[in-house]
Amino acid sequence: MSPHVPGRRRVQRSVAAAVPLALLGALGAAAPTMAAPSGSAHVIRTATLGDIPLGDFSNALLPGTVDDDHGVDLGGIGSDMYPAGARGEFWTITDRGPNGQIKVDGSKRRTFPVPGFDPAIVKIRVTGDTVRVLQAIPLTTSSGKPVTGLPNQQGRDEAPYSFDARTALDYDPDGLDAEGIVRAKDGSFWLVDEYGPSLVHLSARGKVLARYVPEGLNLTGTDYPVVEALPAVLLHRKANRGLEGLAQLPCGDLVMAMQSPLSLPDTDAGKASRNTRLLRFSPRKKAVTAEYVYRFDPVDVVDPGEDDTSELKISSVVAVGGDGLLVEERTDRAARLHVVRLDHHADVLGGRWDDDATSPSLEQLADPAASGVPVLTKRLVVDLGKVPGVPGKIEGVARVGRDTLALINDNDFGMTDGTGAFDAQGRLVDSGAETTVTYVRLPRGSF
Repeated sequence: MSPHVPGRRRVQRSVAAAVPLALLGALGAAAPTMAAPSGSAHVIRTATLGDIPLGDFSNALLPGTVDDDHGVDLGGIGSDMYPAGARGEFWTITDRGPNGQIKVDGSKRRTFPVPGFDPAIVKIRVTGDTVRVLQAIPLTTSSGKPVTGLPNQQGRDEAPYSFDARTALDYDPDGLDAEGIVRAKDGSFWLVDEYGPSLVHLSARGKVLARYVPEGLNLTGTDYPVVEALPAVLLHRKANRGLEGLAQLPCGDLVMAMQSPLSLPDTDAGKASRNTRLLRFSPRKKAVTAEYVYRFDPVDVVDPGEDDTSELKISSVVAVGGDGLLVEERTDRAARLHVVRLDHHADVLGGRWDDDATSPSLEQLADPAASGVPVLTKRLVVDLGKVPGVPGKIEGVARVGRDTLALINDNDFGMTDGTGAFDAQGRLVDSGAETTVTYVRLPRGSF
C-alpha cells in the first residue's frame, strides 16, 4: 500500500468495496501554490489522487477480473489526458497495468503482478488539491470480455511472468498497452497502443470497434476486428516504445506519435537515432493520409546531465489550431514542449523512408534535412524541467486555457523493478510516487 500522506483521508478496502465506483475518488494531499516571477512559466495548482485499491476498482467494473491485487492501488491513469468538457474534468487512460522487471539467470523478465487487470478509461475531476474519480469505463472485446494489458504475440512481445518472475503467463492477442486518448464528437474514443503498435477505436462504453495495426503484423485470435491499415515500417518499433501520443485536429483527423525512433535497420540504430515519426489518420477514410519526420533535440538539451539518446521519448501530442501540434519531448526526469505545424510539403508517406530496405534508413541519418528529408520545424514553448513543482514522467498534457496547461504524470502504479518490488508476503513495496495533476501557467502569447 502507498505510505500515508499527511492531510489525505485514506480509502479503506472494506469501505471502498461496498460503495459505488463514483464514490471511490479519494481526497488528495495538500500542496502549496507555487509562486513565480511575472512573465515566467509557473505552477498554479497541484492536485493528487488518493489511494484506491486496484482490486476494488477493477472488480467494480468487471466482477471477478482481479483475485489478488498484491496491495497495488489504482495508478497509471497518467498515460494521457483529454478535456472532458466541464471545467477541471478530464478523460484519462490507464496503460497495461502494474508491471516491472526482475532479472533471472542474467536475463530480465517482464512481470505482471495483476494479470487480470483490465485497462480502463477514467474520468477525473480536479477540485483544489484533490483528484477524484467520477467515472470509469472498462475496455472490452466484441463479446464483452475484458481486454487485459498482457502482451499479444510470442516471439515479438516480451514474455509475461507473475509478480515474482517465477511463473510464465499466457499471451493475450486482445491485450492492449493503451496510451494516448481522445474523444470524438460522436462520443466514441480513440486510443493508441504500444504493442502493435496500433490505433484503437472504442465505443462510448469501451468496446473495441476496430484495432488498426501495421501491414504484415498477422495478429490472429482476437475477439474484435483487426485491420492492417498502418505502414508496415512500424513493425520495427522498439519494445515498449510503440505509439504513445494521440491528438485530434479540429477537422476530426487524428495525429499519432511514435514514442521513439524505429529500430531500423537494427536496435543499435534505433537507440542512437533522434528521428521519429508522426502519422495522420482519417477516421472517415480509415487510412493513414500523411507521415511526418520529427527530430528530437539532443538528449543533454532536454535533460542536462543525461547522455543516453535512447532515453528520449514523445509522450503527448495536443492539437493547437487547425494544423498545429504541441509535442512533448521527454526523459523520465525532464520534458520540453514544442509547437510544430503539419506542413503538407513535409509529408513522406509511402516514400523510400517507409521501405525498410532503404539504406541508410531514416533513423540512421545524422541530419535528415541535409539529406533532403523534410523535417517539421518546431518552436520551444516551455522547458518543464525548469519549472519548479513539475513532477517527473509527465505523460499527459491538455490545454485548459489560452495560456494554461494541465499535466498528468504516470506513477507506474507505485511499482519499481527488481526483487524488492514486493515483500515476503507478496505485497507491494510502494515507491511513494503519486498520480498528480499539475496546472502550469505560461507567459502570455506562448502559443
